[in-house]
Amino acid sequence: MVLYMDSVNKSPDRCKKAASSGLQTLKGVGPKRVRLLSRLGIHTIEELLYHFPRKYEDRSLVKKIYQLQNGETETLFGMVTGVRDIRPRRGMTITKAALYDGAATAYAVWFNQPYIKKQINKGKKIIVTGKVDRKYGEIQLAVSDYEVIENEEAVNGAGVVPVYPATEGLQPRTLRLIIKDALEQHLDSVEEFLPSDMLEKYNLLPIDRAICSIHFPMDLDEAQKARHRLVFEELLVLQTGICMLRGTASQTVGICHKKNGPLTAEFMRRLPYKMTGAQERVLNEVSRDMESKKTMNRLIQGDVGSGKTVVAAAALVKTVESGYQGVMMAPTEILATQHAEGLMEMLGPLGVQAALLTGSMGKKEKEGVIQDIREGRIDVVVGTHALIQDEVAFQKLGLAVTDEQHRFGVKQRAKLRDKGQKPDILVMTATPIPRTLALTVYGDLDISVIDELPPGRREIKTYWITDSEKQRIYKFIREQVKQGRQVYYVCPLVEESEKMDISAALELAGLLQSDIFPDFQVGLMHGRLKQEAKDLVMKAFKQGSINILAATTVIEVGINVPNATVMVIENADRFGLAQLHQLRGRVGRGAHQSYCILIANPATDEGKARMDIMTRTNDGFLIADEDLKLRGPGEFFGVRQSGLPDLKIADIIRDIKTLSTARDEAIALLRRDPCLRLPENIKLREKVMARFRETDNYFSIS
Repeated sequence: MVLYMDSVNKSPDRCKKAASSGLQTLKGVGPKRVRLLSRLGIHTIEELLYHFPRKYEDRSLVKKIYQLQNGETETLFGMVTGVRDIRPRRGMTITKAALYDGAATAYAVWFNQPYIKKQINKGKKIIVTGKVDRKYGEIQLAVSDYEVIENEEAVNGAGVVPVYPATEGLQPRTLRLIIKDALEQHLDSVEEFLPSDMLEKYNLLPIDRAICSIHFPMDLDEAQKARHRLVFEELLVLQTGICMLRGTASQTVGICHKKNGPLTAEFMRRLPYKMTGAQERVLNEVSRDMESKKTMNRLIQGDVGSGKTVVAAAALVKTVESGYQGVMMAPTEILATQHAEGLMEMLGPLGVQAALLTGSMGKKEKEGVIQDIREGRIDVVVGTHALIQDEVAFQKLGLAVTDEQHRFGVKQRAKLRDKGQKPDILVMTATPIPRTLALTVYGDLDISVIDELPPGRREIKTYWITDSEKQRIYKFIREQVKQGRQVYYVCPLVEESEKMDISAALELAGLLQSDIFPDFQVGLMHGRLKQEAKDLVMKAFKQGSINILAATTVIEVGINVPNATVMVIENADRFGLAQLHQLRGRVGRGAHQSYCILIANPATDEGKARMDIMTRTNDGFLIADEDLKLRGPGEFFGVRQSGLPDLKIADIIRDIKTLSTARDEAIALLRRDPCLRLPENIKLREKVMARFRETDNYFSIS
């Protein structure tokens, strides 16, 4: 299925047509598939063309069954001689098809895709790609992609086939055909927006050729050239936008808070501990921002347990002392309640009125809090998304704090900011980012780093074991629970789909409850639970009625249960270092010694190195730097955390050199043409504005 450039019909009228045509103009795309595509963030032809392959499979050499290598991803062509569904347990369907290649039989296997059985009837000839597993005298392929073949001559001509991020109900082959049709109809509507001298300077493919080649390359070398062009353009747009954002923010005049007075002094005196040097340094940076005429836009980056919240509390006190109200928004009710209780305890004795506002509060109680906020009787309010509802109005908002800020969309944070007249903005994150990258990614924010933990805090003891040692871990968990402690047990990642992640979590919870710890209470947490159900489970865990919480990575951030002392992570080598560190940070929050147990059997040196790093250090920033050096597959972190546009193809770590080059080019470009008004830069300007459109209420180009 190779698409050549000369096969794309170039029509001079096509540009206007593409601008007004939707997805349903494509072959095979009706209302149902429009809905499926929307799950992937695809709503327009342009978004479809920019839905890039996550990898490629080289099908130029289709294997015979006797040639298949165990553990490798291989491609096999054969005739279906039988197909059946197997249901080993509730919620799990395995579809198994026997494939005969003329000499031997192997079995193609699909998980939780029962509709496959209708598409591969006996006698059909299909080509399948999947991971080979030889066991019990049988050869199986866990299918990642398949195609019903009408013309056998096409089998060996498939060449390099793109594999896309997909969604349940939309087969890879179907998505390829839809994208192929989009290219044939609309490729000529994609306009070049990079200056010609830049294309020549960096030997970049023209945009139409790059888009075509990224989807259907002749070979992997051509795919790499296309990727280089698209990575460069994406990072140039990102860096140009960041530089312009920073320029806009630096010119915004906002609130000028008072210098620290007796209320702030009393707050500091009442703290039950002395701030670390890092906390004091960051608080001074925040105070200087708040006292200046410029609107504060500051990010506090600090490792788990570094004391970001108390710095935010001091800033809120300063706001109140200056005659303003403060607000703190958290992503979950559990975390918001946790912050509210802590702030009430700290601020109550000072006469500062703090309150909580969440969606689950009763109507009368909620209306009372909203009225008190509007009339100025509440100085500091903590809450969830309920804070940004239209009926919530502040009398005089001076500071807006967002915790775990990457959990909120840009528009949500903007709505909170718009509750006041250019209030100061403080955002916090516990996600460690290599120091070499922070300024580049968060270029539109001033950055403060709390790089010191409070004295006396116990280091989490981290151990790496193999599957064969699980019985020791079960014994250790039992001892901890009998001592009154609690446990997180994270199930392994299943790459195929979120649904399979949930199935794995359900299976794990059932196994822990029925077979291993029948005398303890095991809870379950996963991403498809409604927010109310998640909050109920976490509340039960926090109150101690759940001893062991089996979960997916949904528990990664924002939960503080001091009594939880053990974090067990199955198949830990499938997780990135940053994610492992975040999961480990859920324990070690109380007075008792805490432990993180990594269960892994890594097959690669890189996987072993990741486990070694985790057992060697608890320093999130050091871990981030090591992750940068190792850099395995997968995202290190998402640009979504910064409130900037998502990256479609670039990888901040892998493409660090291109990122640096793009930043230099963006700075040079804006020095010559600050508003991108020159004719050769107009299209780039339009692209930057389009990519940053979600942030346009605080970013405009005059």
